[in-house]
Amino acid sequence: MTDTAIPTTVLTFRDAVAADLPVLTALYETSGIDTPGFNQPSTVAAAWTRLMQQPGVRVRVAEADGQALGTLTLFVLPLLAHNGQAAALVEDVAVHPSAQGSGVGRALMDDAMALASAAGCYKLALSSNQRRTAAHAFYEHLGFERHGVSFVVPLQETSDAA
Repeated sequence: MTDTAIPTTVLTFRDAVAADLPVLTALYETSGIDTPGFNQPSTVAAAWTRLMQQPGVRVRVAEADGQALGTLTLFVLPLLAHNGQAAALVEDVAVHPSAQGSGVGRALMDDAMALASAAGCYKLALSSNQRRTAAHAFYEHLGFERHGVSFVVPLQETSDAA
């Protein structure tokens, strides 16, 4: 990914494919989700094959002029509570720094909300690391409300925390 000006053409959205993995990991690292060099190609490829091809999992890519500018992962979770209505969860929202503030993040979230709604989800939730205050303001601007309390227990040692 190059640090060029934001393309002026229309954004398009699509599901990611395995060939997108280098671009996706670059987006995670340049946006601050992961530290540079954290993602190992073989580990990411194995996770893609093992986990990200499951029903209800969609890794979305926003692009313009063939350049990936942002991504997120949408999970549709089947539930028995809430009269059997599914819920949706968004994780790993990443927008390239050159495209931040241009509407890419908003468009990605609108895409996720539309997909979740079409899947019959009664809510769309996300969590965000406490240190990402700019992201919190962004989500609140989109209409998200702080809800409940989030708890995390590390299950394996890692140098990055979600």
